[in-house]
Amino acid sequence: MKPEEILALGKDILKKEADAILNLRENLSEDFLQAVELLNQCEGKVIVIGIGKSGLIGKKIAASLSSLGTPSFFVHAGEAAHGDLGMLEAHDVILAISHSGETPEILNLLPIIKQIGCKLVSITGTKDCTLAREANVALVTGVTQEADPMNLAPTNSSTATLALGDALAVALAQISGFTKENFAFLHPGGALGRRLLKELK
Repeated sequence: MKPEEILALGKDILKKEADAILNLRENLSEDFLQAVELLNQCEGKVIVIGIGKSGLIGKKIAASLSSLGTPSFFVHAGEAAHGDLGMLEAHDVILAISHSGETPEILNLLPIIKQIGCKLVSITGTKDCTLAREANVALVTGVTQEADPMNLAPTNSSTATLALGDALAVALAQISGFTKENFAFLHPGGALGRRLLKELK
């Protein structure tokens, strides 16, 4: 490929991913409010479950939730079936991520999650899938086409999921009255933490 073609491709990918987020924004609905309410009422921890690229996105979402005052951690769906389900308690809320909504490793966990008594929020590409139907609240990215020209690699779908996770984390922080002081307390290391601590002295 010529340099100008590579540059054009890069711009096209970024536009497609930006469009996926804008489409998600336009279609954000009552389900988002219900998810925020359910997560806000959680008396335990928010446990994010995923595998593959969805799992990697889930790790970041769990980190953002915790960083902004909503206690959360990530559990790999495969490891969950080999003992990590012992981390779950009835007062926890599960945030399960699967673009297809048919990921076997996640679906196999659903009966046990229900038996434990956890509430379930799902993030999928469509509502017409098993995971969304089984969830207490189903969030949908609406992504039907990836930015990858082969329509194979998670690109638009993972970007939209990440943005939706950020929206949840920030909304929960605002509702709970999370402050700069709280942020500084949870971020004692790094340049950002040091700057905030200086400002607040």
